[in-house]
Amino acid sequence: MERLRIDKWLWAARFYKTRTLAAEEIGKGRITVNGQEAKPAREVKVDDVVAMRREGLTRTVVVKALAHVRGPAPVAQQLYEETPESLKARAEALERRKLAPEPAQAIEHGRPTKRGRRDLDEAQRGWGDRWSASVDDE
Repeated sequence: MERLRIDKWLWAARFYKTRTLAAEEIGKGRITVNGQEAKPAREVKVDDVVAMRREGLTRTVVVKALAHVRGPAPVAQQLYEETPESLKARAEALERRKLAPEPAQAIEHGRPTKRGRRDLDEAQRGWGDRWSASVDDE
């Protein structure tokens, strides 16, 4: 039965841009093969279940084929099949992201707008030589 290193398979299946990135993620414990934490040299074979945690979401795929070289994306997608539970979880995460509030709306303070900058400059000119806006008791 043919086998291939997990880091090389993840790279060939285009889950990671380089084998080094795949090996780093494996080293961080974010990749499991058949429910067991993997090491970069761990070999995978057809019908193994690979789970990858990425951006707060676990993606589970079943190995359908092995490739020793990285090919085009359509070929890489034939190397695996995502489980129905994983597809459902990804769809739900996408929906939650769509319904989430705009992050920029939560910013109360930060860089002022042009009008805000003019207002600040105007207020500072009125302070004179004082180092603060409070009234001195002298």
